[in-house]
Amino acid sequence: MERTVLNIVVVGSINMDFVCYIRKLPQLGETVQSYKTETKSGGKGANQAVAAALSGGNVTLIGAVGNDFYSRDILFGIKKYQVNTDRVLWKDSDIGTSFVVVDETGQNNVFLSEGANGCLTVEDLQGLPELFDSSSVLLVQNEIPWACTRYALEAAKQRGVQTYYNPAPASEIEEVVFPLIDVMILNESEAEFITSIRLEDDLSNIRQAASQIIALGVKEVIITLGEKGSLYMNHQEEAVFTSAYPVQVVDTTAAGDTFIGSFIVARQQGMTIKDALQRASAASAIAVSRAGAQESIPNVEEIANFLERCST
Repeated sequence: MERTVLNIVVVGSINMDFVCYIRKLPQLGETVQSYKTETKSGGKGANQAVAAALSGGNVTLIGAVGNDFYSRDILFGIKKYQVNTDRVLWKDSDIGTSFVVVDETGQNNVFLSEGANGCLTVEDLQGLPELFDSSSVLLVQNEIPWACTRYALEAAKQRGVQTYYNPAPASEIEEVVFPLIDVMILNESEAEFITSIRLEDDLSNIRQAASQIIALGVKEVIITLGEKGSLYMNHQEEAVFTSAYPVQVVDTTAAGDTFIGSFIVARQQGMTIKDALQRASAASAIAVSRAGAQESIPNVEEIANFLERCST
């Protein structure tokens, strides 16, 4: 795969995913039988790093793994996607874990145990400013300690590096942090958490939520809407709505992570907002049609082929 000259730093989580496939999500107190259980490499930081790398980016992942027997295999799996893991630290802890339950419609519930992700410290990130001298993008999420996420955003801003932030899972964000964010990419529930606006299926409410986030100081916002597509808005309040591609959904795990990684690379390659959103939507559509997290993420050739098929 031909790679672009593009440097992306992802500071985020690395997990072992334990995935159970069931017919339907259980009611409170109900026991259901899983027809398949798998272990896979995951974590929002690692997933987004892999998605960006497969889309053609030169990606460095910064995070933490543990001293358990899963960690070495997880790092090996991430490296095979040509993600640079030299800055991943080993902690005296178990690796972070995700417990994922997927029903027959492809919808999922995820339960997190932070493990080594929670051991990452600001002191561990002191080498970031030097790394930013050769980087063009920072990408962070909410699965590592907040102090680390904030430090990474501050350090990137000081070096003139473009910042992308995926506020997932949803948590409180200090108001002074919003102006540090160039592009925020989030889903409906996360947008509702930040704005307290019920989005439902009302596009006007979705636009209002995006506008409210822009007013907090973020330059560009993308709200992903699952099968309904996505809405982009910038600080001039110019909006672009992109439809999702209809596919048979197998597993929505890592769909948002795939969208984010693909979009970032498309924009850094000079694509228009419309084309970058279309490419990210295509990548996400491919991902949900497959099982797993990183295993479901398509490469640049698969995305191009999918778009070509959809245009004919």
